[in-house]
Amino acid sequence: MSTEEVNATTTTTNQDSSSNIKKKPKLRRYDSLDLESASVRGHQPHGSKKMSWPVILSLAFQSIGVIYGDIGTSPLYVYASTFSNGIKDNNDIIGVLSLIYYTITLMPLIKYVFIVLRANDNGNGGTFALYSLLCRNARVGLLPSQQAEDTEVSNYQLQLPSNRLGWSLKVRSALENSKFAKYVLLFVTMLATSLVIGDGVLTPSISVLSAVGGLKEASPVFTEGRVVWISVAILIMLFSVQRFGTDKVGYSFAPIISVWFSMNAGIGLYNFIKYDPTVIKAVNPWHIVQYFMRNGKEAWVSLGGVVLCITGTEALFADLGHFSVRSIQISMSMITYPAIILAYSGQASYLRLHPDEVSNTFYNAIPAPLYWPMFVIAVLAAIIASQAMISGTFSIIQQSLSLGCFPRVTVVHTSDKYEGQVYIPELNYIIMFACVCVTLAFRTTEKIGNAYGIAVVFAETITSSFMVLVMILIWKKHIIWIILYVVCIMSVELTYLSAVLYKFAHGGFLPIAFASVLMLVMFTWNYVYRKKYYYEMENKVSTETLREIAKQSNFCRIPGLAVFYSELVHGIPPIFEHYVGNVPALHSVLVFVSIKSLPISKVPPEERFLFRRVPPRDLHVFRCVVRYGYMDVRNEHEHFETMLIQRLQEFMRDDFWLHWDRNMKGELGDDRVELVEDEHENEDDFIRNGDDNEEVIRRKEEELLKEMEVVEKSGRAGVVHMMGESEVMAAKGASLGKRIVIDFGYNFLKRNLRQTHDKVFEIPRKRLLKVGMTYEL
Repeated sequence: MSTEEVNATTTTTNQDSSSNIKKKPKLRRYDSLDLESASVRGHQPHGSKKMSWPVILSLAFQSIGVIYGDIGTSPLYVYASTFSNGIKDNNDIIGVLSLIYYTITLMPLIKYVFIVLRANDNGNGGTFALYSLLCRNARVGLLPSQQAEDTEVSNYQLQLPSNRLGWSLKVRSALENSKFAKYVLLFVTMLATSLVIGDGVLTPSISVLSAVGGLKEASPVFTEGRVVWISVAILIMLFSVQRFGTDKVGYSFAPIISVWFSMNAGIGLYNFIKYDPTVIKAVNPWHIVQYFMRNGKEAWVSLGGVVLCITGTEALFADLGHFSVRSIQISMSMITYPAIILAYSGQASYLRLHPDEVSNTFYNAIPAPLYWPMFVIAVLAAIIASQAMISGTFSIIQQSLSLGCFPRVTVVHTSDKYEGQVYIPELNYIIMFACVCVTLAFRTTEKIGNAYGIAVVFAETITSSFMVLVMILIWKKHIIWIILYVVCIMSVELTYLSAVLYKFAHGGFLPIAFASVLMLVMFTWNYVYRKKYYYEMENKVSTETLREIAKQSNFCRIPGLAVFYSELVHGIPPIFEHYVGNVPALHSVLVFVSIKSLPISKVPPEERFLFRRVPPRDLHVFRCVVRYGYMDVRNEHEHFETMLIQRLQEFMRDDFWLHWDRNMKGELGDDRVELVEDEHENEDDFIRNGDDNEEVIRRKEEELLKEMEVVEKSGRAGVVHMMGESEVMAAKGASLGKRIVIDFGYNFLKRNLRQTHDKVFEIPRKRLLKVGMTYEL
């Protein structure tokens, strides 16, 4: 229930109880905390409010500096990577330019900007967002946050069977009834995420190395070795400042990238007019056919270089949450797309007259007076492109962590103003080490390009596969539109994928190896995470057991409020019984807190906490779910325990009026309200024959105030945070694979990469008590 509803009920006067009760809002509550914890009543999709044009245009300008750095710096190295063995036929330049035209038009512009961006999850993008969207519209999820009860909640938008759904219903039923298909979906989601993170390793290396490579043309003093070491120094500096967060420079990136695009467009137009305007004939796709007819297999292999012109398009989708669909459509269509088309056209015109300079086309084509200004802007643009990709990698890891697919690493929120800006120290230095090693090992952009292409195309192909499912299950498009998408988009991507996989032995193995390691980490953590959760579900403490514990003669209550953390949402975790079995004492008030990550982007603050009372009432035991979306950022300035106590008192007022309304009616009166009868088993005197309603209300309000005072006094007496530290091990008789995953893989990750709840909620160490127990899975 929202705060407004609670306030409305508590301000009702007692002078005419009958009329007052009628004026109260309808109070509704499900008896299943697990079910209601998946419902966010106040949730509104991101971007649902209409934005004014000034706001849209402002976001469009800001997006230039955040999401287009990678695709904007691709002219630095595309031609060099495509013609790695030199240009054999001058007409091949026209064929490659035609390929670039149509690749950029089909992939970033048509596919992502005008199709994929529409498949956002409440305004947020990325692979996990698409997976979340599918899970909320069909029962295809494996995560504990998507159980059977959740399917009835409106937030999940599940549809009832209907004949009008036709073959869309058949596809959905096949996926829902196949456990293998569910595992494949989760596996593919993890794979795409791992590839994008691998992209975050290669982007800084190839961007910085390409930009600094301009020094070789300026002076013979700058040899290849020195260029490599300068690039390494810039990379180390780049990763060292990550802890300060991108908020420190804000959107100052946008003017720099705008200057970069303007100069690229201007120089491209200058070269186009000066050298060979006839390259405009590349708009005719027949030149692509002729290019393949002349070069055969070599043309197919060269696609691995051409595809680098669309690097960063996956990040464009992942960063959607910072902007809006319309703002990205404007900035891409009006600025980015024309600028890079002109840049590639100008370079092609230059190469038509200087084909032997293809290894460093970008800098050779710059007019002499603009060389050094362009060099400085190129280095800055490369750093910005790397920064955006690194920040995007951190955000992806945060999403994975929220959905139980990554170990609990330390996540630092670097901005109070901009959502989603996070810094992960462990990952930052791992990526920095990987970038430095890649730069030192490959040394040239051509060799890094071989590895770079696989990460880019593989991730985009997976996105297209998810889009086909979205079209079938959610949009319910006609089969003709789906076939058209597969033929025009996916077939092109699969062709590019086959070309980049050909270079597997020449560096293409690197992103696959990196993604495999990440996949192993994610799968191991997620597998044990689910097993552990379901173990607690099967072995939770029942209400009867809690009553027996309370009746024990050696059981005593001590002053204070205890907060017991658990992964379990519905019920009391088994570790509690283990605790009271060894320490037969409980604080005056006990709250079981569990964190539930919902497959939505954000949970409104007023819907963050959800409470239930655990009978018997005189125990003062409550269950609480703290709900977060995968893009939620914790407010650093709000104390968690203060918010918890405040929301608990609001719940107690809500609970009082709900049951008063119920008893006044003598029945629920609304089939949506289902209450557990034994929560209020001692309320026989609530309404009796002939009792004065006003006196009853006064008496019950006094009881409510006394109970709230118990919570207040307990909070002042001291809050103790009790945290279950369960150790997991494979059960006796488990298979060898299961023992390896649980006993070695999971426990190794838990020991070395762990962000406990005491860090998440700023729990003082002096008031933290950890309770250990071993689970045999």
